Amino acid sequence: MIMSVAATLKMHTPSTLKIRFVSQWHRGTPLQRPRARFLRATLLLPACLVAALTAGCALHMKDGGAAGGGAADGAPKGTASSSANSTANSTTNSAALQATSPAALADAMARQPIVLLGEVHDNAAQHALRAQALQRLVDRGARPAIAFEQIDRDRQGAIDAIRADATADVATRAERIVTEAGAKGWDWALYRPYIVIALQNGLPIVGANLSRAQAMRVATEGYGAVFDAPERAALGLENVPPDIERAQEYEIERGHCGQLPADSLPAMAGAQIARDAVLAQSISPYAARGVVLLTGNGHARRDIGVLRHLAPRDQEHVVAIGLLEDDGKAADHASDFDAIFLTPVQARPDPCGNFHHTPMHPAPGIGTR
Repeated sequence: MIMSVAATLKMHTPSTLKIRFVSQWHRGTPLQRPRARFLRATLLLPACLVAALTAGCALHMKDGGAAGGGAADGAPKGTASSSANSTANSTTNSAALQATSPAALADAMARQPIVLLGEVHDNAAQHALRAQALQRLVDRGARPAIAFEQIDRDRQGAIDAIRADATADVATRAERIVTEAGAKGWDWALYRPYIVIALQNGLPIVGANLSRAQAMRVATEGYGAVFDAPERAALGLENVPPDIERAQEYEIERGHCGQLPADSLPAMAGAQIARDAVLAQSISPYAARGVVLLTGNGHARRDIGVLRHLAPRDQEHVVAIGLLEDDGKAADHASDFDAIFLTPVQARPDPCGNFHHTPMHPAPGIGTR
């Protein structure tokens, strides 16, 4: 999920940052645009992309607390779930709200071998709950691979070498993995416990994400700038379903408080879709043994997230779990996940508070609910 620029622009980009695009995205193809349109996008989109790709995914949203969660009135999500929500483990296409405890979450994770375990990235209570549930799952005998959105796939070789170093203890190797992952914008104190659990139990640690530099190239130049034709075909990027494109654009607009230029949305959606596809490709080899993908709620969604990019045979063995903040809007997300767990709202500034512009293409529900 693209990170909420309102929450991160001040943290991750200088206030004077100015970057110009030399091309614009449109449905996966770089197009030349009139200079006036470049200038309009220049004012906001590049800074949004830098913030988004520097810090990962949405921490939270103005009206949902579940970064990339359910849509408000008027969302185009009704067409986004036909194939994914018909899979064998979906129950009435509506997630059951679970009693929030490590044992209950571990039970939910044990339902299928492929676990898409969502989060609001900065919510410490959610990380504590997930780490305890993962430990319980392992204590019961499960040995899943642990895949990280927070680690780029191009770091895999180095991560494997650190895991295999028998001369270093767990704490030392965990710290080396954090250093090797090196991604800015993540609070690694929240993710280190998962690395420790994996190392203590000999579980594969999977760097699952597209690098931020590559995601930026996708956004500015199109899929072809990063993936050759065979790779695009393998990732399913040659023919992305229009419902996914529309829904991703809508969620990105919501996550940015309705302040993005309309013609910037396909670029950012393209980067998001590429990430979902790469995350899916990264976890697929571990489907038989089991895999837990630690990721933002937007990537964990059944209708437009990673599941839509998995092979049909794997889609039947997925449980999508949303960890949402208890802001009174969990019902809005019922069709997005197989199970929902609520945690307290993490204290943070208003994610839309840094915007001082009139919305150029407002999203329904933003700032009105």
